Amino acid sequence: MSLPPQSQNAGFESLDSILRRTHPEFVISKQQRTQVGRIELVRLKRDEDRQTLCFSSRPFAMCCLPVRALPPGQLLYERRNGKFVLQVTGHPDYGVPFGQDRIVPIFLATVAVRQKSQTIRFKTAAEILDTFGMSNGGKEYRRLIAAFERVFGATIFFGTDTLATSASVVRRVRFNFSREARIWYNRTADDQVLSERFENAIVLSDEFFEEVMAHPIPIDLEVVKLLCSAPAVLDLFVWLSYRCFTAKQKESIPIFGPFGLVEQLGVAEYVRPRKFREKLRQWLRTIQLVWPECPARLDPDGRSLGVHHATAVRPERLK
Repeated sequence: MSLPPQSQNAGFESLDSILRRTHPEFVISKQQRTQVGRIELVRLKRDEDRQTLCFSSRPFAMCCLPVRALPPGQLLYERRNGKFVLQVTGHPDYGVPFGQDRIVPIFLATVAVRQKSQTIRFKTAAEILDTFGMSNGGKEYRRLIAAFERVFGATIFFGTDTLATSASVVRRVRFNFSREARIWYNRTADDQVLSERFENAIVLSDEFFEEVMAHPIPIDLEVVKLLCSAPAVLDLFVWLSYRCFTAKQKESIPIFGPFGLVEQLGVAEYVRPRKFREKLRQWLRTIQLVWPECPARLDPDGRSLGVHHATAVRPERLK
């Protein structure tokens, strides 16, 4: 008489095998288990006032880079937030930064704030992947190099219009992220840095450095790690972190129209209102997993987003 496969192996069937056979709806993938673990870590560190901070800059908290690559040949990208306008002009050889490229400006801002220096230094380019909990494999590393090329090749324009008495006062700045960069792409995290001369060094432009140091936008690093592969959700989280912090009372932000949320996020592909509302609800549910106190609520008619003052970063971490 032949024994069933589980008896031949060890006499017992694994719990995972039983679940897969009898209740496949209860089985989650390794990736899902990792995500659940990261969500638990975010909430635990927040509850214990142990959040690790990284930083964004104000232009990219108010207006977001594109989530997806622009069509071939399109080098100008624009987003608007009220009277604030952000324009990104891509390099002809590399294009406009998009998707996970947004972690590069966050990394630059974070290191600048931590080192309090316009010249930022780090051991290896792979340190950026480590900072955001990303794989050091060849695919991710090549993507990082391409992100550097797009970010450093881009020209940024931003401006705000404010009214002072009867005159319009306009502040406009055009800048690049860096003035000079020396990055050793081919070194791994295990390579020894022989001297300061062989460190990766980036001299930030005066405009970007001054903006970052004057208005650093604190973000929970664990949340960025969790959401860096979902740039649309990450954008909304950063946007809400900034907008809720600056809100003095309950505010209602229109979803569509020239001053709408859809004009501020980098998700131009969701042009149909119904599709965008569906995505927005989904993104808000994800954000509420890592920030349960997030006050953002979509109004019943789906035309506006209500927010009021709240902090995604515990005040104790800002001291």
